Amino acid sequence: MTRSWGRPGAEDAGGALDRYAYAFLAGGRRRVVESAVVALTEQGALSLRAARLRPTGEVRSTHAVEHAVEHAVLAACPRSKRVGEVIDTVGRSQPVDDIARRLVFLGLLSGRRQRTTRAGRRLLAAVASEGTLPPYVLDGPAAVAAGSLRRGLLSAHPIPDGLGRTLRRMGKALDDDHGSSTESAPGGGIGCGGSSGGD
Repeated sequence: MTRSWGRPGAEDAGGALDRYAYAFLAGGRRRVVESAVVALTEQGALSLRAARLRPTGEVRSTHAVEHAVEHAVLAACPRSKRVGEVIDTVGRSQPVDDIARRLVFLGLLSGRRQRTTRAGRRLLAAVASEGTLPPYVLDGPAAVAAGSLRRGLLSAHPIPDGLGRTLRRMGKALDDDHGSSTESAPGGGIGCGGSSGGD
């Protein structure tokens, strides 16, 4: 007899997920925090200028800050802090870990590498076609209206790991080439590999 663990199917998960769970499926931990920053800025609780987040001490929307991720963002910048630092700190926080754990349990996220599963991608496609989520949840900061918020979030994006490694290797190769050419030519000139002729 097969034991049932009561794990809900992916098709049942859609109604149980909030915007931050969808943000995780769409763009991982970083997207969760970026979405919270946008939401808090829209509520008037944060301002983002010159890539620094500052709390305003007020919330203009009709509902108070409710989600644990939003509380974590506010706690990460009690005064003024670079947006990249807030994203890194909150991305490793317990509220974001809890979202990941729940998505893994629902079969929407892989356990080890935390990548969106096929079921998760189907759910994202369905919610995208409904158009019920703010565009920045699914598409990231590029979907935010032009201005300091969009610039600040986009400027906080790191160079992708693969690209970063490639650029470092290219830089090292160029340094090695430069080093070998200066060694072969006296006086720091570039050697051409031939003699200049002579008497």
